Amino acid sequence: MVENLNISATEDTPEVIMNGVKGFISFSGTSWAEDALSFYKPLIQWIKDYFENPQPKTDIEFSLSYFNTSSAKQIAKLITAINECKNKNQIFVKWYYEKEDHEMLKIGQKYSSILNLNFQFIETEPVVDKDDYQEGVYQIVK
Repeated sequence: MVENLNISATEDTPEVIMNGVKGFISFSGTSWAEDALSFYKPLIQWIKDYFENPQPKTDIEFSLSYFNTSSAKQIAKLITAINECKNKNQIFVKWYYEKEDHEMLKIGQKYSSILNLNFQFIETEPVVDKDDYQEGVYQIVK
């Protein structure tokens, strides 16, 4: 059994929750690290180690509002590592995207089309930073 891995979000990297006991993996926030390879390499290794002896069911959530090209490459490697698991029919991927963010939806659909995983696309309301709030312009979603 692999140890759980939790990484708090920073300005440049997403929050990561990897819980091998519960079979739950989550990525949320933004990812535009200058050295995406260094950030994602241990996460990809954790995925490979976890899927050597996974839980009967694994839920994976991607709730990323933005990621740059170098992060996209590493996320593709991460998803490919997930796809290499022998028991793919028990892996469930939820891809969250903000309403009107057609680009993030298309990226998720692209990943889904090249992989043999159960993808679910979930539209969410846009999240507005309170610092960006201007009366009459944005509705703050909590």
